[in-house]
Amino acid sequence: MTQPPAADNKFIRGLGLLDSTMLVAGSMIGSGIFIVSSIIARQVGAPGWLLVVWLVTGLLTLMAALSYGELAAMMPKAGGQYVYLREAFSPLWGFLYGWTLFLVIQTGTIAAVAVGFARYTGVLIPWVSESNYFVEPIRFGGYAFSLSTAQFIGLAMIALLTFMNTRGLNLGKLVQNIFTTAKTGALIALIVLGIVVGVKSGAGAANFSDFWTLRGGLQDVGQGLTAATAFGLFVGICVAQTNSLFSADAWNNITFTAGEVKDPRRNIPLSLAFGTFLVIGLYLLANVAYLAALPFGAIQNAPSDRVASETANVIFPGAGATIMAVAIMVSTFGCNNGLILAGARAYYAMARDGLFFRRVGELNKYHVPAWGLIIQGIWAGALVLPRTVKTDAAGNVTGYGNLYGNLLDYVISAALIFYILTIMGLFLLRWKRPDAERPYKAFGYPIVPAVYIVGATVILVVLFMYQTATTWPGLIIVLTGVPIYFLWRKSNVPAPSPDQRT
Repeated sequence: MTQPPAADNKFIRGLGLLDSTMLVAGSMIGSGIFIVSSIIARQVGAPGWLLVVWLVTGLLTLMAALSYGELAAMMPKAGGQYVYLREAFSPLWGFLYGWTLFLVIQTGTIAAVAVGFARYTGVLIPWVSESNYFVEPIRFGGYAFSLSTAQFIGLAMIALLTFMNTRGLNLGKLVQNIFTTAKTGALIALIVLGIVVGVKSGAGAANFSDFWTLRGGLQDVGQGLTAATAFGLFVGICVAQTNSLFSADAWNNITFTAGEVKDPRRNIPLSLAFGTFLVIGLYLLANVAYLAALPFGAIQNAPSDRVASETANVIFPGAGATIMAVAIMVSTFGCNNGLILAGARAYYAMARDGLFFRRVGELNKYHVPAWGLIIQGIWAGALVLPRTVKTDAAGNVTGYGNLYGNLLDYVISAALIFYILTIMGLFLLRWKRPDAERPYKAFGYPIVPAVYIVGATVILVVLFMYQTATTWPGLIIVLTGVPIYFLWRKSNVPAPSPDQRT
């Protein structure tokens, strides 16, 4: 993995429109859509409001993706959103995004998806469990380190996919296309069968005949508020976005790989539009299937929030849990492949600017940033090992959580800040570079991007006001990048990189 001759040190443009769309869709569909609707149902309390939450998520995601298309066509370089923030604002803002991406957003998600894969493997192979240990938890105050069989499988998954992606783009692309096709087909099957079986059984008929009435146990969404009041419902819809938006996240990963997309000025905007539209449509229909197949109380109280497994049990009595376990294993495997493939390209762009480990800015003989992949894999693997300790009032240990879960909760709001800033950068670059070539212009500009900024900002303000424990720490994580930025800038010199600049 030493640097090849300069003539060979280039990305290969091997991603066509279909491949790019598969990367968008495959990175978005993980395990969230199979779980979080149960949580959202408790937060908003009615079938209609459950669908409203997903509709808001869909509109916001589509508006953002259509806006990013202009930036992607204008600057089709490896690094994507990092580059957009760097060019619109300053290298510091680009670095803060890239730093947070590496520290938690991308690597924490990879860790979460890997352990999610292992948990569902445990449905088929009981030996794989978070309570079956190679190394028993070693406590450090409120935290612990352990190595369970589930953590081991998660680490093995990260290692395998990282290794495969160091062998070149074609292998990573092949894995992505196969697994995205398979899990999209599985999700469509769940939707169709769930709706058909649900309509025949009438199990969810009350969900549609009594669409807006609140029911069941309502979850506190902050400061004692619940959906029982109009304002509490508004706060609940905003707070619920942390679940639905996170489940629909990673659509922007295709922008990181822009240096490897054929005809990127055309194909990246199109893949953003096609991929997000496909996934958002499937997500909305999946929730219709849940509502058709299950009473609303069953959605709210699904064991371990596995609402898709409960739906599958209605379709295939006695075999639903096993079938969904296989489907989610396929889904999470493909999702992590996309996340691992794309993330390393952002760190590559940072390293070429002298803002990350120098070796990460090199391509190996297969024309991929192998060191970026390896360092990403090591850190994602490291995030699998720490546990949070759950105790009762007497201080007795009742169980263990996962540190990456807390970190991801913290940075959801930070990720939203970076999305808002990036779309603000669209307006700023129209002003700073009015004559720049724009093969694609943002759909509905300036109204659609402005509506996104307003909508996302409202959600962000509500989160900072009513979910303080999981939002303010995210800002601290982002701000840790400020001194790191100046240290790297002082010690490193940007690499010659004509393909990275406009």
